[in-house]
Amino acid sequence: MKSTALRMVALPVMLAATVSFASAQEGAKAEAREAKQDAKNAASQSGNAIKDSWITLKVHSQFVPEDALKDSDIDVDTSNGVVMLNGTVASEAGRAKAISIAKATDGVKNVMDHLRIAVPADSTAAMREAGRDAADKTKDAARTTADKTREATGTTGKAITDGWIKSKIAAQYVTEDSLDNSDIDIDVSKGMVALKGAVRTAAAKDRATAIAKGTDGVKGVKNDMKIDPSVK
Repeated sequence: MKSTALRMVALPVMLAATVSFASAQEGAKAEAREAKQDAKNAASQSGNAIKDSWITLKVHSQFVPEDALKDSDIDVDTSNGVVMLNGTVASEAGRAKAISIAKATDGVKNVMDHLRIAVPADSTAAMREAGRDAADKTKDAARTTADKTREATGTTGKAITDGWIKSKIAAQYVTEDSLDNSDIDIDVSKGMVALKGAVRTAAAKDRATAIAKGTDGVKGVKNDMKIDPSVK
């Protein structure tokens, strides 16, 4: 009787211990997964330090969905964690948004704002001063520009500028697994894309080229990236 009673007492204790151990294991696994993801996000798969090239890509990638940055043409450069914003925005709100995004990006130490607010070409005041004939010419030019813009923009809803192209390519690069641990620099001039830096494999280099070529507004791609398996 005493032996049976002891077994009856020990059984729930053992079950409770087993459940507690399993829960602890699951909790440890969840924490490990979370820590791994946090490290990946913070360092963008680049080791212990956030590279300037990743900061540039990340800042650009966040510009794409922002309505306040519609019709902007922004170029981002990063040196030792300091981000430099050059180019044009359509409004003061756009400038403030671009600066805010850059400042909030992991690894950014400071932001240098060199953005200019673009002056609309079809300004009403300018047409009034130029007179009726000049106004008619401006309207014709505006219609031609609008037609070209619609053709270039396609279904994107935003004018395709060099800055937009760079941002769109960057947005695709930061989510591409094959480009993890890469060190990529993107330059765009009149729709021509130049890729520099280093990737780990030939397949990654080909993928970077394919993504750039498939981006709206891109006229050509020159890929001068090096293949370096040790790049971090």
